[in-house]
Amino acid sequence: MGKISNFFFKLFKKKSKDKPWLDYYSREERSIKFTNKSIYDYMVDEVGNDLDYIVLNYFENRISYNDFFKSINTCARALREFGVKEKDVVTICMPNMPEAIYVFYACNKIGAVADIIHPLSSPEQVKFYLNESKSRYLFLVDFNYDKMKDVISETLVYKTILVSPKESMPIGLSIGYTLTRGIKTKKPLINDTAYMSFKKFMRYGNSNLREYHAKMNSKDLALILHSGGTTGTPKGIMISNYNFNALAQQSAVNVIDVRPKDKIITVLPIFHGFGLGICIHTPICLKVEIILMPEYDANRFYKIWKNDKPHVILGVPTLWEGMMSNKKFDNVDMSQLKYIISGGDYLSVPAEVKINNFLHKHGAKVNILKGYGMTESVAATAYTFPGTNEPGSIGIPMVGNNYKICNPETNEDMPFGEEGEICVNGPTLMMGYLNNEEETKEVIKVHKDGKRWLHTGDIGYISPNGVVYFTSRLKRMIVVSGFNVYPSMIEKTILKHQDVSKVCVVGIPHPYKMHVPKAFIVLKDGVKPSSKIKKEIKDLCKNDLALYSIPKEIEFRENLPITLYNKINYKLLEIEELEKYAKKSHT
Repeated sequence: MGKISNFFFKLFKKKSKDKPWLDYYSREERSIKFTNKSIYDYMVDEVGNDLDYIVLNYFENRISYNDFFKSINTCARALREFGVKEKDVVTICMPNMPEAIYVFYACNKIGAVADIIHPLSSPEQVKFYLNESKSRYLFLVDFNYDKMKDVISETLVYKTILVSPKESMPIGLSIGYTLTRGIKTKKPLINDTAYMSFKKFMRYGNSNLREYHAKMNSKDLALILHSGGTTGTPKGIMISNYNFNALAQQSAVNVIDVRPKDKIITVLPIFHGFGLGICIHTPICLKVEIILMPEYDANRFYKIWKNDKPHVILGVPTLWEGMMSNKKFDNVDMSQLKYIISGGDYLSVPAEVKINNFLHKHGAKVNILKGYGMTESVAATAYTFPGTNEPGSIGIPMVGNNYKICNPETNEDMPFGEEGEICVNGPTLMMGYLNNEEETKEVIKVHKDGKRWLHTGDIGYISPNGVVYFTSRLKRMIVVSGFNVYPSMIEKTILKHQDVSKVCVVGIPHPYKMHVPKAFIVLKDGVKPSSKIKKEIKDLCKNDLALYSIPKEIEFRENLPITLYNKINYKLLEIEELEKYAKKSHT
């Protein structure tokens, strides 16, 4: 990664024994100063006067920085007109749409806190998030209105702004969307003042020409993201301006060959730190054109590759599997590609080799790179680049970050090469969990050096040359298409059914999602399995869980295997499913 100007510095500098990964960074990279500006101010200053550059490409509607800033400022004025003050929470429950990005930066400009949640969350989850944050304002994708209207009334939300995916589409596509998906979307009654369209909302910003620009402290709360943490119970993750901007600065170091006007495909969702921080904020600050995908569509994904020739793409392993299995990609030229980065789930060595072969076959001169991190640290904390991209590794700590391996039982530091829990310290480390100091102390611990260390719940080791390897998970968790799914949460939901005695949920192999949940259920004495009970259990899951957490399969059993300590042996069930999948794959 080093620059020519730093060749002799790297050649003759003193090797770092305690932090060998520093040897891969140049003098300038190692001495990076993280900004104390707000998210909005940092973004504006980085863009500078290049306002004619394209920032967003949404279904071929190319939005310049000039129009982008105008929309943010109009949105900020509208928020103020509705009484949004500094430190108020504004919730965004939308897929990747320009309007969601306008609201995010507008909140930051006026000093409000953006609370971003998954649009596929269940109604009960949305109610929990809204009540936890005490949010008074909700920006909701309009096709979720019918699903969410009942729970919104059970929260403090005063006004819900409904946003259609067609808002920023070119006129032809907008009409087409209205006549197909839009016409099926249920809407509130005209006289229901609790709801408002996005266009009407923005008109309030156009009528109020008073500019308001908050003076935010870099350590002020700016963003709330959501995760199951280490226990699986829903938690709001508090991110400061400093945390979020530091991620953008770190990421810029790792994509040093990116230039203004380059193009990136952003299909990773904005409610995920990986999507919002690395696929939105970072490229905006680097003046890179963002090709925005609100949802994954194989046909459109192919057309973007063919027509727009992106320079950067970030995704999860399932995305690469889908790309390689799409016959349309047989004739796609990828020679312009500068970076292809995988995160969200572990990328196995065979999968890595397969993807690299695919890339080279299509003219790419690069190999796939990997990122590793947690929402508790916004997104990535380690990253591979040439010289550190060893097969099976997750790279080296991003500049400014520190890593150590600890004994999970004693928290004592482990030597290089020995396995233990991966612990991270750095500028992106979250402020803490919202309204949950006890859980915060469980995952962020102050060590003997006086620093706050994030205990990731993942097992790995650091090689003597500073490269980090992930080997297994300390916590019980399933990763589905890059999203963390906690079996305990699914089991808790299924146990609500009056006929269920025991349940165990494990991850089973899936051809492109990598893993999906499967529930093994023991019914109470005298109750026989039936399609009716199975449907009732699925309905329970649909109401309480996000779509990706709903079990793909349900299997009724008379009993479940147990360990010597009389606990359900979920590992044995996992082994059985792996063997079943392997046998099926070879037939």
